[in-house]
Amino acid sequence: MRTVEGVRALWSNRAMFRPLALFIGLRYTGAKRRNHFISFISGTSMIGIALGVTALITVLSVMNGFQTELRTRILSMAAHATINGVTGGLRDWRFAQEMISDHPEIIGAAPFIERQGMLSLGKQVSGILVRGVLPDEEPKVSDILDDMKDGRLTDLRPGEFNIVLGVELAAKLNAYIGSKVTLVAPQLASTPVGVAPRFKRFTVVGLFEVGMYEYDSGMALIHLDDAATLYRMGDEVSGVRLKMTDMFRAPWVVREAARGLPDTYYVTDWTRKHANFFRAIRTEKTVMFVILMLIVAVAAFNIVSTLVMVVTDKQSDIAILRTLGLAPRRVMAVFMVQGTVIGVIGTLLGLIGGVALALNVETIVPAIEQAFGVQFMPPDVYYISDLPSELHVADVLWICGMSLALSLLATLYPAWRASRTQPAEALRYE
Repeated sequence: MRTVEGVRALWSNRAMFRPLALFIGLRYTGAKRRNHFISFISGTSMIGIALGVTALITVLSVMNGFQTELRTRILSMAAHATINGVTGGLRDWRFAQEMISDHPEIIGAAPFIERQGMLSLGKQVSGILVRGVLPDEEPKVSDILDDMKDGRLTDLRPGEFNIVLGVELAAKLNAYIGSKVTLVAPQLASTPVGVAPRFKRFTVVGLFEVGMYEYDSGMALIHLDDAATLYRMGDEVSGVRLKMTDMFRAPWVVREAARGLPDTYYVTDWTRKHANFFRAIRTEKTVMFVILMLIVAVAAFNIVSTLVMVVTDKQSDIAILRTLGLAPRRVMAVFMVQGTVIGVIGTLLGLIGGVALALNVETIVPAIEQAFGVQFMPPDVYYISDLPSELHVADVLWICGMSLALSLLATLYPAWRASRTQPAEALRYE
């Protein structure tokens, strides 16, 4: 009788509550249920959604941080774009450098020579990539000055045959500042005793550390003139390296700037040279998104169980509402509201937790490591020993939108079953 009177009072005041389905749905959601198991399932669904959204936001933010950190380290030695000659060498590189530097989005240009070589010291031998640079021009296109651990780049002077090594390469050769190393070029030279590879003694004047094993263990820098002498380049260089104001616009900027160059030049950019690497990172991020979204999906579809039990529990109430004239679509809306509220609350809790964790992961992880005496990413194993985090608003909106959509989708079937309730059948035994 109390239920009937409450419904009649509510129905008589329906003008006060225009969205009647919303009011009843919220009333059901906030009411204390006789069946505590239903409340438990609702709470579990809410917590599951919150944990899934928190995990998604945090993991994607950390992956964004790793991607940015790796890109920064790679591009500290690799240029945003390069101009090369079709035949392999670039003779009129000064003309190309002047032409390309007039573009407002290009902030640096520097020539380089890049060849393979072999470096030896005593019994230690290592194959390397030799890069000839101009010490005054190179900082315009790379962050090499920030990566110098010992010595100075300006110690590379023409004719003195000095060399700067990566720290891992120096460790493999047991080299240090002042060591004399032998650089062997693959070109052959005629000697009185026959044909032999070209080689030259260099003095180590500096060490750099980029944080990428590929560079630190396999690259050496020498002066551009010394590289031209050793590799018999003459006035040619391998190309001109460029730096942009916005590296993400490099593919468009370099092609726009190179329109006035002859056909003997061709251009490329970092997105082509490292396409497979960054495509792999993007694929991994997508896979992680799908896997973690399954956590949200499982929690969201627990709402189905909750609403099915609620519909069973509220059969008589539904029958009374139908008898008083509530349309089936509005009965359906009542239970859709109830399930959606669970999804909204769970998503909001996950949003707050995920954003808070993503913004403080660089502080939380070291605190956990210090408290438990562990190190998740030892610096002697991983070159990125910290957990960088970069929160993207687009990721947060996408995650929350998917969570709400799954929650809404989970309400459709139970709500439809509620709308199909026949009053006579439901009230037969009341």
